[in-house]
Amino acid sequence: MKEKYYITTAIAYTSAKPHIGNTYEIVLAALLARFKRKQGYDVRLQTGTDEHGEKIQQKAEAAGVSPKEYVDKTAAEIKRIWDLMNSSYDKFIRTTDEYHEKQVQEIFERLLKQGDIYKGEYKGWYCTPCESFWTESQLVDGKCPDCGREVKMAKEEAYFFKMSKYADKLMQYYEEHPDFIVPVSRKNEMVNNFLKPGLQDLCISRTSFSWGIPVKSDPRHVVYVWLDALTNYITGLGYDANGNSGELYKKYWPADVHIIGKDIVRFHTIYWPIFLMALGEPLPKQIYGHPWLLQDGGKMSKSKGNVIYADDLVDVFGVDPVRYFLLAQMPFDNDGQVSWEAVCETVNSELANVYGNLVKRTLAMNNKYFGGVVADKGVKEPVDDDLKAVVTGMYGKVAAKIDAYRVADAVEDLMNMFRRANKYIDETAPWALAKDESNKDRLATVLYNLTETIIIGSSVMTCFMPTLAEKVLSQCSATCRDFKDLDKFGLLENSTRTAENPETLFERVDVKAVTEKVNKMYEERNAAKVQPAPAKTEEKEESAPAEISIDGFAKVQLKVGKVLESRKVEKADKLLCSTIDLGEEKPRTIVSGIAKWYTPEEMVGKNVVVVANLKPVKLRGILSEGMVLCAEDKDGNLKLVAPEAAIAAGSEIR
Repeated sequence: MKEKYYITTAIAYTSAKPHIGNTYEIVLAALLARFKRKQGYDVRLQTGTDEHGEKIQQKAEAAGVSPKEYVDKTAAEIKRIWDLMNSSYDKFIRTTDEYHEKQVQEIFERLLKQGDIYKGEYKGWYCTPCESFWTESQLVDGKCPDCGREVKMAKEEAYFFKMSKYADKLMQYYEEHPDFIVPVSRKNEMVNNFLKPGLQDLCISRTSFSWGIPVKSDPRHVVYVWLDALTNYITGLGYDANGNSGELYKKYWPADVHIIGKDIVRFHTIYWPIFLMALGEPLPKQIYGHPWLLQDGGKMSKSKGNVIYADDLVDVFGVDPVRYFLLAQMPFDNDGQVSWEAVCETVNSELANVYGNLVKRTLAMNNKYFGGVVADKGVKEPVDDDLKAVVTGMYGKVAAKIDAYRVADAVEDLMNMFRRANKYIDETAPWALAKDESNKDRLATVLYNLTETIIIGSSVMTCFMPTLAEKVLSQCSATCRDFKDLDKFGLLENSTRTAENPETLFERVDVKAVTEKVNKMYEERNAAKVQPAPAKTEEKEESAPAEISIDGFAKVQLKVGKVLESRKVEKADKLLCSTIDLGEEKPRTIVSGIAKWYTPEEMVGKNVVVVANLKPVKLRGILSEGMVLCAEDKDGNLKLVAPEAAIAAGSEIR
């Protein structure tokens, strides 16, 4: 019987489309799943979506749809991206799945009955995007310590989980299982920042919003995010809180590894183990809190406008090169960097120049000198032994690195093998051997060694780039080699005929052309954001704007601003670029489509009303940090909205 291996990712929050940083996690998990399957494990990979909470309810209200309609659409988009990236998951769970919701209710009731949950009142600072409560001392400059956003004071009746009851037991578990959390820096953070200072009881229900799983015995409450979200790892296997768990649960639990981002380590290494302890269930064997993938030195954020999406990268480079980049560039415990230029560099320097070059040169010489027929003639030289040692030693190094989640290091070991093979070509000079008929058998042996190297390396590469690596193997008239045989050299049968007209699988990319394409894509998107909606035809009935709640309106931050400078934007007849004082440390740059109605000279000195918390966006290469409000008359002319009386810049409009 095969040994089981259960891998999970964090479930993606359905507030918006996932960016490339979010996507990295499923690509990493899929690599582990493929590698373990090739090693002979019975692998199960689970991923999915987290679909409840106040933020979702607010997003749905703003969109004018029900929360279920909203999450259905977003979950479908997340699943589309996961499928696009060839993620090879076995289960895609949604927290709106009927079975999951039922089990969350039963888990809550069980914990309540056994005294781990009690009803009280919560008063504290609440971050809506993170769905987290914070004490005064935990705030950083008065803001959420996780995301840096504004928090609000919240007070409501709530159920609490007695975290402190299990704190000592959890600390003991950490000590007895030193590899439970990796990297070790994450464990140290949990111990020093949370366990040693003393765990506070955890709020696990809410009454201030309705989009969640109702508490069975008290339906005014909905189960709060972490008891709902974290339990997906067991409900997705058929866990039953009343003791009737299914065969999948009995087979695969405990998880061998939870793959999660470093920003949610606390929830997975403190809350989740304690929940399981309370339920009397085994804890996962290991939790890997991977670093972030950063863009331009900062965390990707839709509010910052610095987001790269996986499907955009795929449109330019293809699925497998993007997968390779993510796996090759992400360190074990330090944040990685992503940019369009970096992907270009990786594709050119590693896939095209190293791997692709080796395959192309070898197959071309096979065809040129032997009509594509590969055969080991046994004419050996000392340089062969060095190549074979590197090739047969590669798999052991890669496997050890992957087991330790040092995936980028594993990629480097694999690429070093291909680099050694390219060096072997230079050392043996097949083109020179071909000039002398007496060297024909030596030439054949050299090309055999190169083809065998490609097959062994590509067998491992199928875990990183499944489609392209399989194509390479096909061009070598080979199939993926059994991993237990990757330390053996010379299994390729003599007289194997490689592809007559092999496809070039790894093309160099033109950085300039990619840059132009990407800039055009962003310009078109930004232009679409500021273009007015098409005028409605007379035949169509005018529909009223969607209503919003007072809470929805309260999210819009309006401030009085004073225009300090203004200028026309080059090659944009409609746009003015203004420097506006909002009473902040630094004036803002705001681009407005009002050049038809106001000259730069007219703008200077005016008081204007600005939407101050609008997501920054680049327009004609200028980062616009807000919106100046105008009113439109019946003839379509725009007039600035301004306060009636003189008022200080930065004054809030209520």
